[in-house]
Amino acid sequence: MIEFMFALAIGMLFGIGVFQLLRRDLIKAAIGFAILFSAINLFFVAVGAFEGEYAPYVSNVEAGRQTSDPLIQALILTAIVVSFGSFSLVLGLVNIISLRYGTVDSNAVNNLKH
Repeated sequence: MIEFMFALAIGMLFGIGVFQLLRRDLIKAAIGFAILFSAINLFFVAVGAFEGEYAPYVSNVEAGRQTSDPLIQALILTAIVVSFGSFSLVLGLVNIISLRYGTVDSNAVNNLKH
């Protein structure tokens, strides 16, 4: 039941993120970008969830104890850093467009069609 709720939450976040990403308002599209990255990070957590008894840095292999997989943690940390960098780039582009054209509506910016 918990897996179904987790999958439902990831699917809803992914859908909301894609919906917001396709909006005409560039600020709402940037927020959709952040929501989409959060859904992707939660998906990594869901896929890499492992019922280990100990953290990955504890070496209890000789005792036969299961440890969690450290690769998933490294992938999530990398994905978080990439998402923050991408989100800051998108916000910078939205700021430049709003200063240059005086609007954040993507249809009102006609000079981008060259």
